[in-house]
Amino acid sequence: MTKIAEIVAKSKKPTFSVELWPPRTPASAAKLEEALLELEKLHPTFTAITYGAGGSTREKTHELVLRIKRQTSIEPMAHLTTAAHKRSELVAILERYRSAGIQNILALRGDPPLNGGAELSVGELAHAIDLVELARSVGDFSIAVAAHPEGHPDSPDLVADRIMLARKLELADMAITQFFFVADYYFKLVDDLERLGISKPILPGVMAPTSVKTLERMALLSGARIPERVRERLYRADQSAETIKEIGVEIALELCDELLKRGAPGIHVYTMNEAVTTVEIYKGLGLG
Repeated sequence: MTKIAEIVAKSKKPTFSVELWPPRTPASAAKLEEALLELEKLHPTFTAITYGAGGSTREKTHELVLRIKRQTSIEPMAHLTTAAHKRSELVAILERYRSAGIQNILALRGDPPLNGGAELSVGELAHAIDLVELARSVGDFSIAVAAHPEGHPDSPDLVADRIMLARKLELADMAITQFFFVADYYFKLVDDLERLGISKPILPGVMAPTSVKTLERMALLSGARIPERVRERLYRADQSAETIKEIGVEIALELCDELLKRGAPGIHVYTMNEAVTTVEIYKGLGLG
């Protein structure tokens, strides 16, 4: 059994991990297959597999997690959300993972789909901390939770956000942050948690902004701010899609380099199922 939190905590060199989406169409399935082939060559510490809150990709997530576990050298971490689920449904999902030998879970409340404006019902478990407690009762899982360096958009203020995150991390084993663009936000988060008695691994999540439209939507959902210096580099009307991708990789590399130099335990890349940009980040950091 492989507990990702223990690997991250004990690693003597920075870890490198990625997030992937389950495919929704034949075209996206083919893209995912290409990404998996390329990303496996990087020997990532783990890959987190997203989950459609409310069940939109529920089975696809389960299938992909199991296939990665059984057919690749990458250790999967399965996302699981409380939104729109009964407690009994969550128990059943966790039991299926336990029976299949999946030991790593990312416990989330759940957000609306990226390209839809539908509201999500709360579910019987209202908060991610409730899912952490449930997973602990079902099996010997290594449990990660989400962290928002700039504060969760639903939190009344940063103090309340940090207190809630500390409560989650008293029960969970590690955290992975939402994407951000200013390294100081991450290190303030770590310092705030240490003052609250939490010293568990906090992996910074990084995204190369390769699409302005997607960036705007994800920033709105996550509460991440887009700094003016990032806007100036990305929002030029005469830039091609290819140029924007190149700039996005540069922005991500600059952030990753600063994070690692200042002591972050690793880098977690939101790949958007784009292997090329992730490989460029990996090579640019000299991790290969």
